[in-house]
Amino acid sequence: MERVYYAINESAARTAHSMMSFSDYQEGSKTAEYQGYVNKAYDLADKVAEARPEEAERVYKLAERYSRKMAENMNDSSRIGMMCPSVMISGAGNFPVKKKEKQNAAADRNYQKFQEIQGILRKMEGILHGKDIIKSGDERAIEKLEEKLEGLKELQETMKAANKAVRMKDAEKGNEALRDMGYSEAQIKELREPDFCGRIGFPDYALQNNNANIHRIEGRIKSLKAAKEKGTQEEECKFFKIVRNTEEMRLQLMFDGKPEPEVREILKSNGFRWAPSQSAWQRHLNGNSEYSLKRVIEQLERLEAKE
Repeated sequence: MERVYYAINESAARTAHSMMSFSDYQEGSKTAEYQGYVNKAYDLADKVAEARPEEAERVYKLAERYSRKMAENMNDSSRIGMMCPSVMISGAGNFPVKKKEKQNAAADRNYQKFQEIQGILRKMEGILHGKDIIKSGDERAIEKLEEKLEGLKELQETMKAANKAVRMKDAEKGNEALRDMGYSEAQIKELREPDFCGRIGFPDYALQNNNANIHRIEGRIKSLKAAKEKGTQEEECKFFKIVRNTEEMRLQLMFDGKPEPEVREILKSNGFRWAPSQSAWQRHLNGNSEYSLKRVIEQLERLEAKE
């Protein structure tokens, strides 16, 4: 898989270095540092692709996102470094203390963003070890879904901004906007290359599919939050006890003893599976399972009427 690198502002890095140190700036060092980070992400992506080929496309997209976010972060670091010189460089006389405080605060925020970006690597590690699936019963499910939603929304805005730049009447001005976003010359060329329908930039279907995923995740978060707020609920019916377990996010049916074979067949045909750890027949707690519960009760009533 081709590795995607974004542009690093070496000029800004050089200026920032000169404002903080007496030593000479080594040309290309910022780019080399950046590529070292990115190579780590792609090495991990290669490992995932080998171990779990079905996740290859997904993990390489994460590596590309990591590459873009790291370029933004490191370029921001250089920009912040140019805000105010070190006291060793400028001297103590009339030193702009407030400006330095603002610079330090900006640097702290940028470092926090750096730490957040490293979360992409942790996500890739999770995919490698099969820990990336967000299960409703996971105590951090809502938090993980919100993180996923944030990434999808960020991607949507990135694609929209890139399309706006690509479609500017002044192509050079558009290219400059793309460079500011971190796109390399090769990537800009690719964005401007018409597809089989003559479209440039990100195609409409890419934005539509991503937007559909955004709405899907938003719906799932809303459903989970609503269930969590209600808490676990129990009720009795004449056949079994019904437990809506919001900790495990399972609809559970608990019998006094082992159900008869005909009853077990009805449960299985409606998606319920025996969970020894819970001593219950269960399936995911959602609208579909509630519908299946009604079907189970109706079928058991018909079975009872035949006896």
